[in-house]
Amino acid sequence: MNLLVVEDDPRVADFLMRGLRAEGYGVQLARTGPQGLELTRTGEPDLLILDLMLPGLNGLELCQTLRAEGCQVPMLMLTAMNNIEDKVNGLRLGADDYLTKPFAFEELLARIEALLRRGREQRPRASKLQVADLLLDRERMEASRAGKPIALTAKELAFLELLMSAPGRLYSRERILSNVWGTSEDPLTNVVDVYVRRLRAKIDEGHPVALLKTVRGLGYRLDAGEG
Repeated sequence: MNLLVVEDDPRVADFLMRGLRAEGYGVQLARTGPQGLELTRTGEPDLLILDLMLPGLNGLELCQTLRAEGCQVPMLMLTAMNNIEDKVNGLRLGADDYLTKPFAFEELLARIEALLRRGREQRPRASKLQVADLLLDRERMEASRAGKPIALTAKELAFLELLMSAPGRLYSRERILSNVWGTSEDPLTNVVDVYVRRLRAKIDEGHPVALLKTVRGLGYRLDAGEG
């Protein structure tokens, strides 16, 4: 998932860029309203994180311009002002959500995930996912690699579907727990590591290219690249 951050405050921009990249998102930065407008038009981000107070073109104007052009990219607006009128105006002009500074990074992540999930639900869902020669049929919930069926449990299928839905994206253990097991699962459990070993044995053993990658200290990703 590619995010565009439009933020002119260097400290906030750096905080957002480092944090979101650590969570596995691709992130671009625009420091002015006009730059944000151009990057949205040309870069096709999956989500826009938009500061309200921007030079050249403020957040409300940027939002209004993009929506008037038919842009459907989800927009999360940030503001340092806890002003109901500003929030109402932003939502009426096309913003999808609002977050007041200062905010907890976990809340930002939760709102981003909710907006991206809503966007995915509104788009046609691919019936099949493929990474290299690994195939997942979502309708049948059956997996195969190089044409050979792979027997997976329901949780293993859910885990694999999460990884295959965004090849190359890095998923932290916490994100995997939340998406596959739900928020009630103990965050200190080692269930993710156990299932990674199970999946690796089933989808990678006996094949020349390992698809399930570990990024030490950060999480896991699925892709056909090296490393």
